[in-house]
Amino acid sequence: MTNSKIKVIITGASGMVGEGVLQECIADDKVQSILVIGRKPCGYSGGKIKEILHSDFSTISVISDQLKEYDACFFCAGISSLGINEDQFTKITYDLTLGFAKTFAEVNPNSIFCYISGAGTDSSEKGKQMWARVKGKTENDLLKLPFKSVYNFRPAFMKPNKGAKNVKGFYRVINAIFPLLRAFNKNYFLTLQEVGKAMINITVNGYPSHTIEVKDIAILANNK
Repeated sequence: MTNSKIKVIITGASGMVGEGVLQECIADDKVQSILVIGRKPCGYSGGKIKEILHSDFSTISVISDQLKEYDACFFCAGISSLGINEDQFTKITYDLTLGFAKTFAEVNPNSIFCYISGAGTDSSEKGKQMWARVKGKTENDLLKLPFKSVYNFRPAFMKPNKGAKNVKGFYRVINAIFPLLRAFNKNYFLTLQEVGKAMINITVNGYPSHTIEVKDIAILANNK
């Protein structure tokens, strides 16, 4: 797909990570068109953006015809595990993600699926941390689907893009000292611009690993 323009679907664009990926897709000439799918408006419109509001991802098959002929899905929808039990977290993190991915694979079997997971995800599915086990099972089962390729992104801390609308208070505070934190640990601190660039570049050029750690994201973001 080298040197080709791509058509992408983005979920979770009303959240911080999805918004950052969307901002980069808007800015990058390699992206021809963007379909945003979410429960509420993302706050961006016009140009190469089309938006579908869909309140229940468990019924995504009813709009499957509108998902056809896309080169990639950048799946950024998700929730924190804080304050919820394993069954609740599994329903949203695993069930809804796999349901969406299966529908997307059926109509676009030659496509790329990029999933925002997280640093520390447990691929063995047997560790003590609930969120890491559930994320690990999600990653593992996504890899079994009939896509051209699946890439599980495992970012850690991500600095929001300038002008972002969906930024939590904690991140606004950390932003001020981000350059110092980045200098201290380049294997933990990324920008959302880098995450977006990495997703675009991996769709266009591929990558030898399906597990995309922080260091891989940094490499991919600098690939042309």
